[in-house]
Amino acid sequence: MSEPESSAEASRPAIGEELSRFWQGMPDKPLFLVLLGTWLVFFHLLGNSTFGYVDTASLFGWMNYAYGNSKDDELGYIIPLIVLGLCYWKRDELLAAPKRHWWPAMALVAFALAVHLLGYVIQQTRLSIVGFYLGVYALTGLVWGPVWLRASFFPCFLFAFAVPLGTMADFVTVPLRHLVSNMTGWICGTLLGVDIIQEGVQIFDSSRRYAYEIAAACSGIRSLTVTLAFFAIYGFVAFRKRWKTAVIIGSAFPLAVAGNVFRLALIILAAEVVEAAKPGGGQAAGNFVHDNGLLSLLPYVPAFVGVLILGRVIKEDDRPKPAAEVANE
Repeated sequence: MSEPESSAEASRPAIGEELSRFWQGMPDKPLFLVLLGTWLVFFHLLGNSTFGYVDTASLFGWMNYAYGNSKDDELGYIIPLIVLGLCYWKRDELLAAPKRHWWPAMALVAFALAVHLLGYVIQQTRLSIVGFYLGVYALTGLVWGPVWLRASFFPCFLFAFAVPLGTMADFVTVPLRHLVSNMTGWICGTLLGVDIIQEGVQIFDSSRRYAYEIAAACSGIRSLTVTLAFFAIYGFVAFRKRWKTAVIIGSAFPLAVAGNVFRLALIILAAEVVEAAKPGGGQAAGNFVHDNGLLSLLPYVPAFVGVLILGRVIKEDDRPKPAAEVANE
């Protein structure tokens, strides 16, 4: 390692020092902590009115139940940590933001409370989660002002991914199942010439020796949620122009679908190849590809490769002009 590189690393502040600098630079910390503590206690005592699933009045108890009972919603556990990590990444911008008490933010606090009360009355705890996180965001604006709210919109935007969908995801998973099965059937049957039969969301070989159903869990909702979250992070971090961020986030749906079709096509191909070589072994081969933990990451490969290519394409105009062009202007 060269001497300049070693000295640069030695002079780089440690994470603990940076956290201390950030904490010391924030004004009105006691006021914010009191408001946040009050908000947390309120949602712990009066956050949930549905006792049929889990017997608790705490919003956080209900959230733990919802996240723990659906693998598609497990991302909610780590969203607050991701938000805090991105706040650390934006620490210089957040520290530089001029801070003041901003009373108009009370309207946002009141709106967040109204969202929670609506969810409480109609027993839709997901609405209360929206109200809770919106209220936390609003309290930061109340204490530190509108510039802080604008600077912290992202990463606080990511709190949207902490709302568990549960059965409400059916309006997405049902069309996704049909879309993924139709695309997989067309690719395997038409493009690759595999002799298969598709019946709705079920795919068989012509002799019905192996069969796979695109179930709700295989629709791609989990990979879509994770892809959306990480594409949102990439879009906000890499691009300043909001239309570019929107393009990156919007690409999550087609790329997540493409990734899931890629995985399902591999399952069919594995079953077909093994069935041809060893009659009766196709089902087990496809099941292996389906159940293998490492191979379950395959849907993310086309998605992340695709978004990196898209990022390079739409970032072309962000490159500085050559010196010769600047001199000629």
